[in-house]
Amino acid sequence: MKPASITREGVVCADCVSTMPIDTRGKADLIVADPPYNIGYDYDGEYLDALPDDDYLEFTRGWVAAAQKSLRRTGSFWVVMGDEYVSEVDVICKQQGFYRRALVTWYYTFGNNCQKNFSRSHTQLLYYVMDPREFTFNADAIRVPSARQRVYKDKRANPRGRIPDNTWILRPQELPEGFGAKEDTWHIPRVAGTFKQRVEGAANQLPELLVARIVAVCSNPGDLVVDPFCGTGTTAVVAKKMQRRYLTFDVSRKFAKTASERLDNTKEGDPIWGNEEGSVKMPATANPDGSEE
Repeated sequence: MKPASITREGVVCADCVSTMPIDTRGKADLIVADPPYNIGYDYDGEYLDALPDDDYLEFTRGWVAAAQKSLRRTGSFWVVMGDEYVSEVDVICKQQGFYRRALVTWYYTFGNNCQKNFSRSHTQLLYYVMDPREFTFNADAIRVPSARQRVYKDKRANPRGRIPDNTWILRPQELPEGFGAKEDTWHIPRVAGTFKQRVEGAANQLPELLVARIVAVCSNPGDLVVDPFCGTGTTAVVAKKMQRRYLTFDVSRKFAKTASERLDNTKEGDPIWGNEEGSVKMPATANPDGSEE
């Protein structure tokens, strides 16, 4: 087998299907996959996302099987997927032995405008585990204020807040101020071209706050977070900021190079874009003398 090209430590320029199980050694604690949706999208000239249905599903079976081999028994697996194939992907994941815990709808409201159909304004997040009885779920890391606390001032409310709903939403009128946890439901926008966190030339880019919530709830500092489809490297960048180890794969040298450059400019403890209100609990950052901030 031809050795994979490693652009920098943690970024592998290779096909995840053949290399991910070998490089992870079955010890990934969390896998976050944002694969092509097969909707005809041109990924910045690197890949045309338009396979025949059978070919796309066979491709999906391959990388899902690789993810299953890469994940430790107590690990978690998230898949970001559009509506077109979400049902088929769910069946494939279950056939591979994953247990689905949730189907989260990420509703960003200012979607892609369609001329002869309803505008695309949401994406599905499929959340699986290997072992339905033993897995990481850090509820306190993602709690948000409840209506009992915020509106009714009910003393019976849990002072730590509540676990968020399974719909994560952005209200357009909040765009100028930011996207913190002001309500019961998180407000997380897709990364528009005018956003400061936007990577130049990115065909599509997950918002850091979305990935940070997944990393916070399903992994711990020091855990290994793996991304089979690197793109611009957002998952690895968030993992580094949150003091996790990371490993990410992409067949495109261009995207692997972009991700490497982002990681070189990222330090542990750097703030997560959109997390100004602390809606994701960041781990303490160790000072040079060994103390924590």
